[in-house]
Amino acid sequence: MTPRVRHPYLDHPGPLAFAHRGGAADGLENTAAAFRRAVDLGYRYIETDVHATSDGRLVAFHDATLDRVTDTAGLIADLPWSAVRHARVAGSEPVPLFEELLETFPDVRWNIDVKAEPALLPLLDLLRRTGAWDRVCVGSFSEARVARAQRLAGPRLATSYGTRGVAALRMSSLGVPAAVRRSAVCAQVPETHGRIRVVDHRFVRAAHARGLHVHVWTVNDAARMAALLDLGVDGIISDHIETLREVLKDRGAWA
Repeated sequence: MTPRVRHPYLDHPGPLAFAHRGGAADGLENTAAAFRRAVDLGYRYIETDVHATSDGRLVAFHDATLDRVTDTAGLIADLPWSAVRHARVAGSEPVPLFEELLETFPDVRWNIDVKAEPALLPLLDLLRRTGAWDRVCVGSFSEARVARAQRLAGPRLATSYGTRGVAALRMSSLGVPAAVRRSAVCAQVPETHGRIRVVDHRFVRAAHARGLHVHVWTVNDAARMAALLDLGVDGIISDHIETLREVLKDRGAWA
């Protein structure tokens, strides 16, 4: 059973379909072009990542450096926006400012992985200035970072768990006493971690008992998507956004 909606961010019919980095399978990850393609396919939830430049501008980008996916090199935290703005993903697409994405895609809800501590305060400041609290869920591998975001913003900010929070929830699902942060509204998790299974009936049941959604990343195989939906998860995060859309359409669950 899907838990009751604890935050407006999660108020959407049926399982949530997330375009991971906008749909990273085509190589244009975290670009306005990728996000536009996802929106044109009908996606209303998009996963992205943020870093801050040396002058505090918030960019949608996964890596700490520009080297892997752009025609430029360097650590984003060491570069001003005036330098980062000239980098091109796959040689063609600019690195977007997250503030511009909020404006360009007003109907999109963003799942944001805050990749580094310097990006946290600029993000919260942007949400205050734009009033976009209902459109954003903040996550991070660092439980301390996401818990700090929650303390600073309060209940108006939707958050997921970091690695330690997920581990505590998993232990709780196995009957092992563990302190689980109550302020999160969802658990965003891999199906497995190495040889350890994270998502099973017990995990989903324990999360739902706490009023939490379960969103699973990054699932690119149609059979695995279907199996997880049968298990009762509340969202799938995928690079292969056409595949995920077709799986949900076949189940009558594409909203």
